Amino acid sequence: ILSLKREMRNLSEECSLEPVTVSMAYVYFEKLVLQGKLNKQNRKLCAGACVLLAAKISSDLRKHEVKHLIDKLEERFRFNRRDLIGFEFTVLVALELALYLPENQVLPHYRRLTQQS
Repeated sequence: ILSLKREMRNLSEECSLEPVTVSMAYVYFEKLVLQGKLNKQNRKLCAGACVLLAAKISSDLRKHEVKHLIDKLEERFRFNRRDLIGFEFTVLVALELALYLPENQVLPHYRRLTQQS
């Protein structure tokens, strides 16, 4: 899980995503872990979908920026783009469509990320 979170952070930096976006992706990912939704087969798809959902909800990405992010996710986590797009909805349902997070859930991750930079 830690190595996946590190990959999520590195990828987000490559795509110039804000630390708050990465923090949100971490919270989504941890919620999936706590729900027991993660397994060896889907862990990378979960991480990728969390980054994609966080990027979509927290920033005003243009179409080409979303495509670039998906390309990077596909390259970094070595999965098919079609699988990611399909799994995005699965993660959204698992999170009960609750993509807007309370500040107290995001802030600890945000502080850690900004102190590391």
